[in-house]
Amino acid sequence: MGDDDHHWVASWSAAPVGAGDALPPVTIRQVVRTSLGGAAVRVRLSNLFGSQPLTIGPVRLARHADGVAIQADSDGSVTFAGLPQVTLPPGGSVLSDAVDLPVTALEMLAISLYLPQGAAAPTVHQVGNQTVYLARGDLTSRSRFEPEGEPDDTRYLLTDLEVAAPAGARAFVVLGDSITDGVGSSENANARWPDRLAQRLQRDPALASIAVVNAGIAGNRILNDGVAPYRGPSSLSRLQRDVLDKPGVRWMLLLQGGNDISASDRLEAPDQKVSATQIIEGMQQIITRARARGIKVWGATLLPRGGTTFPAPPSAEAIAKREAVNAWIRESGAFDVVVDFDRVMRDPAQPDRLLPAYDSGDHLHPNDAGYQAMADAIDLVRLAEGNGPSGTMAR
Repeated sequence: MGDDDHHWVASWSAAPVGAGDALPPVTIRQVVRTSLGGAAVRVRLSNLFGSQPLTIGPVRLARHADGVAIQADSDGSVTFAGLPQVTLPPGGSVLSDAVDLPVTALEMLAISLYLPQGAAAPTVHQVGNQTVYLARGDLTSRSRFEPEGEPDDTRYLLTDLEVAAPAGARAFVVLGDSITDGVGSSENANARWPDRLAQRLQRDPALASIAVVNAGIAGNRILNDGVAPYRGPSSLSRLQRDVLDKPGVRWMLLLQGGNDISASDRLEAPDQKVSATQIIEGMQQIITRARARGIKVWGATLLPRGGTTFPAPPSAEAIAKREAVNAWIRESGAFDVVVDFDRVMRDPAQPDRLLPAYDSGDHLHPNDAGYQAMADAIDLVRLAEGNGPSGTMAR
């Protein structure tokens, strides 16, 4: 791989959310789909929420076959500064050495890692929407093995996959909540709206050099860290790690604020109750920080929530806040591009509700058809405008 011809670009991500239940010494095999291909691959493992040092290894990477199985002829070791094992301090993370496995866009890969001492508090992303396979002992080099326990779709320790892509390749990162995380979409189908957007881009030769990276966390808020059922560090506190520090980012899209509003209805603590003005101020901070890194910032209007009962039915005050935030997104000129998901997804007969054909059933999260409609709402012409060789890239 020539450094002059390639550079590292984020191709897949699962933002760290919190600490999961303790694990014994176990092999974890996780399946991910690239959004952009490249001449080599590297992965990031995280102990962000760990309570003690965590030893990981061996780690292996292969092309996925089906279920737990990998394509054995593609299997290879993943090293860290040349070593097959790494120990992460609490709060730490590590980027692997490059793995010389050429991959294509939309290719399914399997990352297998072994925890020789288990993990007291593994860093996780709870909504994976992709089956993960766990088994006792070091089975990382097995082409298949018998998973243990009930099916699980948590992401464990694995937060990023990067590819060595041609010089013109860039990434589009989506910062969001459960609607970006894909709640309501089909399991193991890559049916989240950023997944479907990645598929659209790959059908257009002019845009096929753009990765789509999902930085959504179910229950996430812009202003406040998680208080159940609101999960994860706030977007303002995680923006650097989950967006700005990703390699190759040229664009980001912000689709958040709904959980800030619903939390104000549900939670009693005064500091958990926020106004539309505070949400807008939080968005402005995100815009300012992203633009300082040369990133074009897209804003998306908040989807309707009428009829939902989780986490609470929207109050009249909550409805008014959403309308005020959406009006600002549409009219302020603060964003480089506005995507009006509200108008795309709402029922014309009941504008405060999702269109029934797009409703997963909880009146809050879209189904596969709804997520496809969201992906289709992205204006590829506006994306192409910022994809020339003279554009600024965040590093």
